[in-house]
Amino acid sequence: MTTDLLSIARSATRAARTQLDVTAQNIANAGTDGYVRRTVSTEEVMTPGYVAGNRDVSLSGVRVTGVIRNADAFRQAEVRRTGADTARADTEVGGLTDIQSALEAPGVYSAITGFETALTQLAQSPTDTPLRASVIAAAQTLSNSFNIASNQLDAVAKGQQSGASDGVNQINTMSAELAKVNGRLARMADASSDRTGLLDQRDMLLEKLAGYADIATSFASNGAVDVTLGGASGAPLVTGATAQALAVTTAADGTIGFSVNGGAVTLSGGSLAGQQQVLANLADVHGQLDTLAKSVIDTVNTVQGNGAALDGSTGPALFSGTGAGSMQLATTQGSAIATAAAGAAAGSRDTTNLTALRNALTSADPAGTMDTLIYQASATVQARTTTRDALKTISDAAKTALSAQAGVDLDTEAINLTRFQQAFQASGRVMQVAGNLFDTILSIK
Repeated sequence: MTTDLLSIARSATRAARTQLDVTAQNIANAGTDGYVRRTVSTEEVMTPGYVAGNRDVSLSGVRVTGVIRNADAFRQAEVRRTGADTARADTEVGGLTDIQSALEAPGVYSAITGFETALTQLAQSPTDTPLRASVIAAAQTLSNSFNIASNQLDAVAKGQQSGASDGVNQINTMSAELAKVNGRLARMADASSDRTGLLDQRDMLLEKLAGYADIATSFASNGAVDVTLGGASGAPLVTGATAQALAVTTAADGTIGFSVNGGAVTLSGGSLAGQQQVLANLADVHGQLDTLAKSVIDTVNTVQGNGAALDGSTGPALFSGTGAGSMQLATTQGSAIATAAAGAAAGSRDTTNLTALRNALTSADPAGTMDTLIYQASATVQARTTTRDALKTISDAAKTALSAQAGVDLDTEAINLTRFQQAFQASGRVMQVAGNLFDTILSIK
């Protein structure tokens, strides 16, 4: 009986000590990113024996069967999925906001209306030198505003392309690290070593990967994970201990594409998908801005060539260039503005051609086109922001659910610390009692 007490108490002491160690580990890593709360799994030790004269199961104590990670595969998958959606939407909102600012800040709309106003004022006195100078100044402002808008859109594109390149590098670094983790998990599959740290590292890498691109996972019995990029039907990124490289290419219009081993990959989630969408939208917006600038250039220059300048010569081109970025003022002379009809004498106050220019601009409606372009950019930002906010709410809820299940709660761990300490002390007391009983037995004569 005494030896049974000692054996039971010794096993209980070992179990309580392990539980205290694990609880202390939880407390120490309460703020560690990716750490999953551990608990100790125990079971009763039962061996054949005799109790009260009848064959039965003896009381033999407890043993530790392992350390359990309180991870939930479904909740982790939800965090990755919703995180990828939120990262894509957040990146889109940031990029689209930059596009909107690039269109609004240079004041292209105001420059167009300012140029049209200057032409209207010139019609009141077509030979007035200051009024002609005002038209040239307004034309210069218009050209500059188009240039600035184009340059700012180019800057947004470069920022998105640089971000995408950095994201690809991050994915390649993390996938290589994940392949190493897979290799270590495979080597430890039949070992008694604790793999919880590796599993935490694996899950943290998967969550970070999902922030850059939508991924699908397949877990092996040894804990290793295979990852495909672009969803379940996408390209294999990590297979066992082997990682493939993701590449990004940039087209002439600034849009980007992704590939693995030369095969195109379509992304629907993560920041890379957001940057891809932003650049596609930017290419469209930039194209519309270039078309608008060319329309203004062609409209003004065509009418100029149909009229007579102040000296009676054929009106020269007022602008040069083929788009917003290349648009330039072709002349700085106010006298070059062709206000009169072709063939008019020098110094003519005829405004026939000036009226034709104003009518042509009214018909082309560059101000209305620019206003629509700005409105579309603003509406797109608002729509994406609403979507982003909704997705963030869902993502936050998924993270909260995972944290409640897998995160460390210091209040709970404090209670466990006290409970396991009491169990350890009680087991020591049992050993003391067993020792006293053994001493008593030995003293009997």
